[in-house]
Amino acid sequence: MEIPKFHETFKPILEILSNGETIHTQELQRMVIEKYYSNLSDDLLTEKTKSGDILINNRINWGKSYLKKGGYVSFPSRGHVKITDKGLNQKSSLTLKDVEGGSNMLEFYANENSKNKLDHINPDELKNATPQDLIDEGFNQIESEIKNELLEKLKTIDPYYFEKVVLILLKKMGYGEFQETPKSGDGGIDGIINEDKLGLDKIYIQAKRFNENKVREKDIRNFIGAMSGDTNKGVFVTTSVFDQGAIEKAKNAHHKIKLIDGSRLVDLMHEYNVGVQIKSTLEIKQLDEDFFI
Repeated sequence: MEIPKFHETFKPILEILSNGETIHTQELQRMVIEKYYSNLSDDLLTEKTKSGDILINNRINWGKSYLKKGGYVSFPSRGHVKITDKGLNQKSSLTLKDVEGGSNMLEFYANENSKNKLDHINPDELKNATPQDLIDEGFNQIESEIKNELLEKLKTIDPYYFEKVVLILLKKMGYGEFQETPKSGDGGIDGIINEDKLGLDKIYIQAKRFNENKVREKDIRNFIGAMSGDTNKGVFVTTSVFDQGAIEKAKNAHHKIKLIDGSRLVDLMHEYNVGVQIKSTLEIKQLDEDFFI
C-alpha cells in the first residue's frame, strides 16, 4: 500500500465525523489512521515532508481543508472540526472534482498575486510544468489557505481586540507608536497612530469587524466627522468590503482616507507576520559553478 493522496482521505474523514461530534484535528488524524491506514508500514506512517511534517497527517489536513472549503465540514473553534449538514447528506464517495465544484472553491483558489495558475491543469499540462512552477503553485495555495483562515479568525475575535490588531499591524509596517482610544465615547475613532516615529503627524484609525455587512457611505461620513482638527488623515479598516458609496465618499473627501478591506488586510498581516508565524523553511540548492573553477 501507499500513503493516500489527500483527496483519497475525503471519505474516511467524513465517516469519522459522521456522528456529528466536534473533535480536535489531532484526534481526527489519529482516528482516520487507526481505522483506515493502520496496515501501512511503520516507514510509511513515519515518513515526513521536506518541511518536517508527518506526511500522512499532512495529507489528512489538506483533505480536511478542501472539505471545509467545499462546505462538507466546518471549523467551529480553533483546532477543531465538525461535519456539516452537507457532509452528512453526502452518501457517495467524493472525488476531487466534486469538492472543487463547491460554492467556496473559487475563493479557495483565488490568489491575485499568483503568476502561475496550475490549479486545474490536465496531465499533459502537468508534464510541461517545471519543478519550480509546481513549488511556486504549492506555496501560492498554502498562502491562500492561510489568508482565508486568518480572515475567518478576524471575523470571530472580540471587536475591541480587532482594533488592537489593526494598530499592531500599522506599527509593524513602520509607523510610530499608537494610542488606543477608550472603548466607549470615542466618537468613532478606534485608535490614533503616529505617521512617523517622532509623532509629528497623526493618523486616525477606524476598525470595523464585520462578518457580512458592507461598510457604507454613512460609515465613512461618520468617520470623517469624528476626526478632529489636528489631522486630516485617516485609515478605515474592515474585515468586510466597502460598497461603492463608501469608496466614492472616501475618494471625494477633503480628508485623505485610506480604505483597507478584508482581502487587503490579510495580505498585509501575512506580509508583516501579524497573526501568523513561519512554520518551516525549505532549502533549495543549486550547483555552485564557482566551486569548480
